[in-house]
Amino acid sequence: MNSIVVRAGLVALAAVVASILLAVTIVPALGGSVDGNAWMMCIVCPLLTAWPASAYTFWQSDRLKAAHRELSRTHAQLAAAHRRLADKASRDDMTGMLNRETFFAALDRSRRRSDRGALLIIDADHFKAINDSYGHLTGDEALLLIAAAIKDGVRAGDILGRIGGEEFGAFLVGASEQEARNVAERIRGEVERTVFRPEGKVVPLTVSIGGTVCATEATVSEMMRVADRRLYEAKHGGRNLAIVDQCVARAA
Repeated sequence: MNSIVVRAGLVALAAVVASILLAVTIVPALGGSVDGNAWMMCIVCPLLTAWPASAYTFWQSDRLKAAHRELSRTHAQLAAAHRRLADKASRDDMTGMLNRETFFAALDRSRRRSDRGALLIIDADHFKAINDSYGHLTGDEALLLIAAAIKDGVRAGDILGRIGGEEFGAFLVGASEQEARNVAERIRGEVERTVFRPEGKVVPLTVSIGGTVCATEATVSEMMRVADRRLYEAKHGGRNLAIVDQCVARAA
């Protein structure tokens, strides 16, 4: 408020000065003289008009600026809230990985940008036995440990998702066949080395992994079919195995 008064006062003073200059310049040029009444008018009229008008204008301007700042702040908060909601909607609540729909959408986008990459399907071994023996809460703890091991095993920039109850997906962006085998084996080893002690008893955690390296013309659904086949082979090969192979184009 003090700022408004000061600014309005300066405008009124400038108006008084301008009024006096006009009077002493124009009136004599017209053959008149500036007397006491004229001086009074030159001072009083600008003060009575310029000060309240400028004070109101400054007050309205400050209100508009404050409203604009508040609107900008609210817009930023809404945008941040929208990003948080969008991120939350795209992720699995428990593991923080992408959910199934978002994972495959991200996989499809990545495939459109680059032909290279590999898909791994990672499934927890004997997970039903953990749930049956120790309950679902303990099973959730095991899943979190497995998810953490998977995160430790992949590379920066790879795409991770929880695509089923105890099934995870990893798309290794730009990976060659050998790189995919190395990552799959690293994940398998990380899970196997994880210490899980429900009720003080050591329970081994292992995963079976099926993977495929992208063929140029292969679709996401074809890659999934091939990776699932390799996962089936790993399960029936004794579990705790990682099998990665080339994707056969247009797999039947």
